[in-house]
Amino acid sequence: MMLRFLLICALIVKLIGLEAVEPPKLTAKETKLKTEEILKAHVSYQQLSPELIKRALKNYLEELDPLKTYFLDCEIVKWIDPSEKLLRTALEEYALEKFTVFEEIHQQMLLAIDRRNSLEKHLEDTPLPEDVSHLEFKDVTWAKNVEALKDRLLRIKSLQLRTATKIDPEIPARIMQRLIKRRLCRENDLKGKTDQEKQRIILSYVLKSISSALDSQTIYFTPAEASQFMIQVQQRLFGIGAQLRDDLNGLTVVHILEKSPASLPDKLKIGDRIVAVNNEPIIGLEIIEAVELIRGPQGSSVILTVLREVKEGENLKENKLEIELIRGEIVLKESRLETQIEPYGNGVIAILHLFCFYQDNHSSSATDLAKAIEEIKKNHLLKGVILDLRNNAGGLLTEAVAVSGLFLSKGIVVSIKDNQDKVFHLRNLENKKEWDGPLIVLTNRMSASSSEIVAQTLKDYGRAIIIGDPETFGKGTFQTFTLECNNFGKVNPKGEYKVTRGRYYTASGKSPQLVGVASDIVLPGVLSELEIGEKYSKFPVETDHIESHFEDNLADIPFIHKQRISKLYQEDRQSVLPIKNLNLLKKNAELRVGTNKNYQNFLKELAKKDELGEPTLFFGLNDLQLEETIKVMKDYILLTEKEKIFVAPAA
Repeated sequence: MMLRFLLICALIVKLIGLEAVEPPKLTAKETKLKTEEILKAHVSYQQLSPELIKRALKNYLEELDPLKTYFLDCEIVKWIDPSEKLLRTALEEYALEKFTVFEEIHQQMLLAIDRRNSLEKHLEDTPLPEDVSHLEFKDVTWAKNVEALKDRLLRIKSLQLRTATKIDPEIPARIMQRLIKRRLCRENDLKGKTDQEKQRIILSYVLKSISSALDSQTIYFTPAEASQFMIQVQQRLFGIGAQLRDDLNGLTVVHILEKSPASLPDKLKIGDRIVAVNNEPIIGLEIIEAVELIRGPQGSSVILTVLREVKEGENLKENKLEIELIRGEIVLKESRLETQIEPYGNGVIAILHLFCFYQDNHSSSATDLAKAIEEIKKNHLLKGVILDLRNNAGGLLTEAVAVSGLFLSKGIVVSIKDNQDKVFHLRNLENKKEWDGPLIVLTNRMSASSSEIVAQTLKDYGRAIIIGDPETFGKGTFQTFTLECNNFGKVNPKGEYKVTRGRYYTASGKSPQLVGVASDIVLPGVLSELEIGEKYSKFPVETDHIESHFEDNLADIPFIHKQRISKLYQEDRQSVLPIKNLNLLKKNAELRVGTNKNYQNFLKELAKKDELGEPTLFFGLNDLQLEETIKVMKDYILLTEKEKIFVAPAA
């Protein structure tokens, strides 16, 4: 299976198998009530079902044993593939505020912990295997027997020791002590100091498991996790501007924020494994502890020891690098919008790279885009606009409407359907377009949510050509977070939750959920071959569609306001127009790409797979996707200008 990407608006560190020191203060009754509360708000499920219980049981197992180093397959098969009788019993007990089946799983975990500790003692003097790769631990299943489990533990230990030795041959013993301490700490957390504490731990895992069984975006947070989530929602990142994943032997870089310290030339790359910070090894540290070492005062220096895979001929080699970064306070607003111009004829093409949809007391994505366009038009003859939404994970829905309005006249931009099947419309009511000429929206697999709304809306009305990866991320749902409206930001000691409440649609009635926005002209990029998107998540919400609303009858507007809105709507309604010469533009692009040696080499490299099916992306440092998009825009402008010349004057 390929690497799954977790998409979030703010970049975060993914915590694997960590639990708060003090569990939420939950009772069985409160757990059922909170479950019912989440279900009532959810877009698809209003009550617990056998299917949801089945999902929740598997989730519970994976929450307890995410690295699959405790359970044996034979011990948990009855919960992985539960009988109808077991599911029916679990539902009946749930109605009585009982969670016996989850308690049984937890008890099995405590037995597995004892076995693991016994195995670890017996394996202390066992020779370690040498032919170990970190790739073999992706998407592993539970061991079939004790011998297979012993082998897995040995292979993990070998991998971690080998990595530690690469940092410094003198520190492996210290690293192992830290790993043991980390493991024992988590095991003690699962056991609980008292029976009451253990029960609270079980109930918090129950809520986690049931919530994540509803869909990929619905999550229950412990109080500590809720507090951390709010920091992330405020768009504040760690001091180097990188998203990190806790692996078995260090922190792997999975995303780098544009214009952050980590994004500078010759600095970090996606796939790098950070194994030491200022010469302090981080293998075996809790991820929070490791990140605290990376953080520091703004302007201060941090030295990261990194292991990076490089290609030598047909083989991969792991090099050790020392990378120095200057820390900075990473706030997304620092890289909200990037503007550049491309000369063409007697004018220019504007390339506007919007990184997220934002609004604060000082600016917004729409106002900043408008200012950028106005400034370019003031100084140049603007001939075309490329709106680059690659890697834009979304943001404020109202800003998606406002940004669309820069290129559209009046009309529906996006529709929202809630869990009661009520449909509401968000409209552009502004008279002024900032740009009504040739427009291209450049997208990739990481363009999500609000980005998809803008792209699909502009495509629906025939205002823009969509170019890029075959389709976008495919997130057409919206969520609410209880902390945003409860207790003035004070975290509930019983925990908080984020729940999927409905879907988005554009004027055509299409939702990007699962399917994304299809490109009119496909230009592969570095993400094209990766399995990125909502459809690859564990339990995605299904897609659907509603009727088109190009002819807006204002049905959702209260009668008292309908007349006023109708007057605003009387003139300058956005019409639906087909993109002229699209087939010709597509054919020209295909011909260029087919004869471009750099692009062909890039495509060949993109198609290569390692033994786990993941593309090897060592080529394509130049932005070939954007380069070809600029060429398409030049063709588009030329054809548009020719068309204007040959249009017969009105009689």
